[in-house]
Amino acid sequence: MSQIQPSQHENTIEEINVGARLRTIRIQAGMTIRGLAELSGLNVNTLSMIENEKTSPSVSTLQQLAQALQTPISSFFEEEENSRKVIFQKHNQRPAMAFSHGIMQDLAAGMPRFGAEPILVTLKPFADSGRKPIVHTGREFVYCLEGQVLYEVDGVPYEMYPGDSLLFEAYLTHHWKNLSASNARILLVLCPMDSRDQPAERHFGA
Repeated sequence: MSQIQPSQHENTIEEINVGARLRTIRIQAGMTIRGLAELSGLNVNTLSMIENEKTSPSVSTLQQLAQALQTPISSFFEEEENSRKVIFQKHNQRPAMAFSHGIMQDLAAGMPRFGAEPILVTLKPFADSGRKPIVHTGREFVYCLEGQVLYEVDGVPYEMYPGDSLLFEAYLTHHWKNLSASNARILLVLCPMDSRDQPAERHFGA
C-alpha cells in the first residue's frame, strides 16, 4: 500500500503490508495461489506480485479477492492479531486505505466484523458515489465533521454541514457527494444486519 500524505488532522497513518495479509488469508483458507487466481479471475503473476509487494492492488482488485476468499475487504488492512474486546486508537495511528475518491480509516480494526462498523472518511473535492445507487442491510449513520456533504436517501437530498447527522434504514437507495472544492470529512457508522453483507465495499469499492 502506498504511503498517504498526512493531512492537518493526521500526523502519520499506519502502513499495512497488504501483500503479506493476502498471503496469510489465502493460506488460512487452504487455497493455492493458482486456485485463488481461478476464483478471482486474476492472473497468477499479478497475485504473486501483490503478495511479494512488487505492486499495489487497486480497491477493485481487492474487492475481487475479498469475494473469492469470502472475507471483508477490510481484513487486508488489519494486523494479524487476536480479536479484541476494546479498541483504543491514537488519532495518528489508524489503519487506512485510499480509494478512488479519498481515504477511509478503520475505527474498529482488530474487532470481529459484526454489529457496527465505524469508519472515518475523507472525501476529495466534488467526489461522489457514482450513478449506481447504494443499498445494503441494516442502518447507516452519518455525522459531518468538516465541509459540505450531500446525502440523497430514497430520492430526498440532505445537505450536511459540520455537526449535522443522518440516520436511515440502509435498504433505502442512497448516494453521497462532496459539494465543496476542498476535502470533506464524515464519520460513517455502518450497521449491517447480515454478517455476509459488506456495505463499506458498496460505498467505496468503485
